[in-house]
Amino acid sequence: MSLLQDLLAANERYAATFQKGGLALPPAKKLAIVTCMDARIDPARILGLEEGDAHVIRNAGGRTAEALRSLIISQQLLGTTAILVIHHTDCGMLTFENAELRQRLQEQLGADASAIDFLPFKDLEQSVRDDVALLRSSPFLLKETEITGFIYDVHSGRLSPVP
Repeated sequence: MSLLQDLLAANERYAATFQKGGLALPPAKKLAIVTCMDARIDPARILGLEEGDAHVIRNAGGRTAEALRSLIISQQLLGTTAILVIHHTDCGMLTFENAELRQRLQEQLGADASAIDFLPFKDLEQSVRDDVALLRSSPFLLKETEITGFIYDVHSGRLSPVP
């Protein structure tokens, strides 16, 4: 069986007992989470959330500059009042610089990526601080929004606040 067939079979099993079709559109906990796309992170599981509790916005590194559009919609149209920014240990965004990836894309694909900032970082805690500061200074988010930054340890499963 192919991967796609496996996934569709899993969806059929899920849909057979699905009973959450009546959930409201706005997240019940008025929470938005920005985190990395890393497959080792399951935001709902690490925070004890259920379907309908929170918006989860994922991208490479959990960068808020890339997530701002979604956060504005989450807050302005769907009522979220709190944002968690979660970066993690052993993140791939710590392993490269823009110039490196741009060169690779040029060499392998003949594509000019000079206009793209891939948002890598060298300091994990500072990246969280920078992303929280970007949101706190945004004119597009309510000033009273509770914005908190964390680092998730992929080896222990623990979240640590970043002051």
